Amino acid sequence: MNAFLAKIFCAQHILKNTAPQGELPDDASLLRRTIRVAWPSTLESLLVALVGMVDTIMVSRLGAYAIAAVGLTTQPKFICLALFMSLNIAVSALVARRKGEGDREGANRVLTQAIVLTLLFTVVITALAFVLADPILRLAGTNEDTHESAAIYFRIISAGMVFNVVSMVINAAQRGAGNTKIAMRTNLVSNGVNIVFNYLLIEGRFGFPRLGVAGAAVATVIGTMVALGMSVLSVMHPEGFLHLQFQRARFRLEKSTLATIANIGSSSLAEQLFLRFGFLTYTMIVARLGTTAFAAHQVGMNVITISFAIGDGLSVASVALVGQSLGERRGDLARVYLAFCQRAGLFCSLSVALLYSTVGRNIFRLFSSEEEILVHGDMIMRMVALIVVMQVAQVISSGCLRGAGDTRYVAVVSLVSVACIRPLSGYLFTYTAGLGLFGAWLGLVLDQFMRLFLTTLRVRSGKWLNIRI
Repeated sequence: MNAFLAKIFCAQHILKNTAPQGELPDDASLLRRTIRVAWPSTLESLLVALVGMVDTIMVSRLGAYAIAAVGLTTQPKFICLALFMSLNIAVSALVARRKGEGDREGANRVLTQAIVLTLLFTVVITALAFVLADPILRLAGTNEDTHESAAIYFRIISAGMVFNVVSMVINAAQRGAGNTKIAMRTNLVSNGVNIVFNYLLIEGRFGFPRLGVAGAAVATVIGTMVALGMSVLSVMHPEGFLHLQFQRARFRLEKSTLATIANIGSSSLAEQLFLRFGFLTYTMIVARLGTTAFAAHQVGMNVITISFAIGDGLSVASVALVGQSLGERRGDLARVYLAFCQRAGLFCSLSVALLYSTVGRNIFRLFSSEEEILVHGDMIMRMVALIVVMQVAQVISSGCLRGAGDTRYVAVVSLVSVACIRPLSGYLFTYTAGLGLFGAWLGLVLDQFMRLFLTTLRVRSGKWLNIRI
């Protein structure tokens, strides 16, 4: 086994006939560093996804309408977060590059300016989300039996958005600096708090009010408040690479730093908007199939987040390791770290695919015992087992491109695949071909394949190695 792993995780084999740009650490050291950065973010993403599943399971006790109501808020919620997520992508990439360059002051300027922008944008987006909740959710596909609950959930989440987004930007900077354990601890504790208050507030236990779907939203906000406190504490240590100093001069907007953030963030914003447009359109297509079909679909999307979590954690590692390597002018190391992340991802995704294909129906039983939902679940889990391998690989490749600053290309991929191919093929398969929910999932498979194909082409071209940010 050790000999097999030595061949798989071999820097010389990855570089082939390319001469190293400096002294090349031994394979064991390179692998240890990859694991050290990757395991906290992977565990964090995995446990956050599991908490999302637990969230849905707890809400499902209220009925299929509750699963659908919460599920229908997902894409509107992420549309509200699109600007902040694009900003966080830029922050991670820039902090990673500054870390590689040894520019601590520059990294802290990026973080400070990003926090100022986050606070300014939060005021506007929160107000719009709160006021426009009804038309937004009608557009998303709510029915009479889901609209009221969805609107209540969405408004509560929007009201507490500030706690979430400020914590997100600090954690994004920490990940870029390679401090993935900090973000992991923050999310684990906040999600643990979320689960506890779900238990107390959804059905009303130990004297707490029975709030139903609204209780799940309140629990989420309380969890994000805890996350914010932990994130702020993580940047209060003077000896840390990232140190937030609350001096008025540091929080004035700086044109040069903002321009650098905008250069990366604008393409990431376009990517996020394309993603959200595609996901929302796709959700609307599935919602037309009815509450039961959409509830089964939402369970499937919760399950698929588990496999996404593995890819997302390794993607975070590739952003940090690729960005820092390029900051050190070591494109050879960037290629090695990417390959290590990809190969680890392949092992994990094949294992998860095997699990999904053998015990898929039992996983669905955790959410519902309704026979119609379970029948849909059999089909969905077979599709998920196919999707997981493509999904993990393309997420890691996209992370590498973002870490290198190649965000424009990732945005184009999102436009072509998510905003166009997924909803168009989903509609054609679902309604024109009359395949129903199976057709919608065929559209998802086609989207994942196209994203994998396009990102793999870009990674192999090597153009990302020469981008300066």
